[in-house]
Amino acid sequence: MSDFQSPLEAFLYWEANSPNQVFLKQPVNGKMETYTFAEAGNESRKIAKALQAFNLPERSHIALLSKNCAHWMMADIAIMMAGYVSIPIYPTLNQDSIQQILEHSDSKAIIIGKLDNYATQKSGVKDIHKICVGMYNENDGELWEDIIKSTQPLETITLPSQDQLHTIIYTSGTTGTPKGVMHTVGNFIRSASIMKQVMGLPHGSRFFSYLPLAHVAERMGIATHGFVIGAEFSFPESLDSFASDLENCQPHIFFAVPRIWTKFQEKILEKMPKKKLSFLLTVPVLNILIKKKLKQKLGLKEAKFIVSGAAPLSINLIYWYKKIGIEILQGYGMTEDCIISHFNLPNDNKIGTVGKKLSTVETKLSADGEILIKNNCLMTGYYKSPEITASVFTEAGYLKTGDIGEYDHDGYLTITGRVKDQFKTDKGKYISPSPIELNLSKNNNIEQICIVGTGIPQPIALITLSELGKAKAKDLLIQSLSASVKEVNSQLQKHEKIEKVIIMKEEWNVDNGLTTPTLKVKRNSIEKIHQPLYKSWFKMEDKVIFE
Repeated sequence: MSDFQSPLEAFLYWEANSPNQVFLKQPVNGKMETYTFAEAGNESRKIAKALQAFNLPERSHIALLSKNCAHWMMADIAIMMAGYVSIPIYPTLNQDSIQQILEHSDSKAIIIGKLDNYATQKSGVKDIHKICVGMYNENDGELWEDIIKSTQPLETITLPSQDQLHTIIYTSGTTGTPKGVMHTVGNFIRSASIMKQVMGLPHGSRFFSYLPLAHVAERMGIATHGFVIGAEFSFPESLDSFASDLENCQPHIFFAVPRIWTKFQEKILEKMPKKKLSFLLTVPVLNILIKKKLKQKLGLKEAKFIVSGAAPLSINLIYWYKKIGIEILQGYGMTEDCIISHFNLPNDNKIGTVGKKLSTVETKLSADGEILIKNNCLMTGYYKSPEITASVFTEAGYLKTGDIGEYDHDGYLTITGRVKDQFKTDKGKYISPSPIELNLSKNNNIEQICIVGTGIPQPIALITLSELGKAKAKDLLIQSLSASVKEVNSQLQKHEKIEKVIIMKEEWNVDNGLTTPTLKVKRNSIEKIHQPLYKSWFKMEDKVIFE
């Protein structure tokens, strides 16, 4: 296995050298469909030929709208084989957002794969060549299956040069409209090669792909990394089968966002209450058996790397998992730096930090504490936005991350907030909400949290309840939240102390536009809806208010 010059070259290597190895495992209606490297290569070549038959200009942009599935991977390979640039779109976006991205990205064709409700999205896909996968009950445009039956595979494949555009990733941004981040072939292969060196996972390792492939972390850390090492990919069939699909796969690497770790904990504690679990873990023989069983049930028995990213994870939760034998490593990266930034590693993990910078990364803090990054895979810019591109780079070529952080004496980085998330109360003092939110989120009755305070004397906490919180008696819930606020306030300066907790009626989710597809809270959208109510809530007598 040589050093590959592109993700496509990596795939072609495994197709030639391990043709009969299983590459993709796709559950459909409870049955497992598998594709070897040779089979996936054959289907991808036929789709590439069909794309070329549209007679599009060279390096045309091809959109990809699908949940994670075998066909997402084959579509991505087909786009590379045909010599085009991929535009992945989040499968949860509504028709307006899809139309906006298709138009802004100048996409000339789209591949439509596995979706929950394409009927509601279809009107956003207009006047464009379409290829649609029939296996997932969609039928709009040319059918993938018909192409496979009637088209000859593409024979001549030209490998791209490293400076060619590989993909445009539209950020799920917590603020404003999505921006198209341009990454070259070289950026992607360098980033994946660094992952391979850092993690050292062998050829044929099992990967479980479920976080949106339209997001850089899954696309780089799982998909492209997997292409480079010749991994075997499995996918969940549905939300209902997710737990059993993950348990069946037992992947060697598992990447999750904080909400998923909270959900896993809830499921464990539903079956085994906290006190009982804590007691059983004190009994030596039972301790080993319980840890084994929990890791098996969660699908993490074989995992060498268990990573949390995209948003901060509560320290308490990391320690709780450590007690049951699961070591979660927090990392830090962005779409713009191709996620090559900072990582904790299995023998070098400092809980509460996002780890040390990788060896290929240069980093410094600005006068305001903003983290500045330089590596060998920074984006070439935002598509059609030269002014915004210029504004996020320093004169010396460092990327301004927008995150505020600090390093300790050993070089571990802690993220302390976002430059744009800071707000002033009417006392005129700045508050960074992130550390306060993280501290308050130790209370497992809380699902999501957003600390706000513009135009009122003290900050207030807007929260949604977890399943545990919803099941709790009202008086006990108020008691628990009040105790948490008291504890958190004892560590804060006077102007930072939380005055009220407001329990939201409405969930915050992707559908109502209050979280990103990676489940980060969209502060601006939440503020827009609720800011007119801050003053009246603040004047109420109760400390915990039900909206």
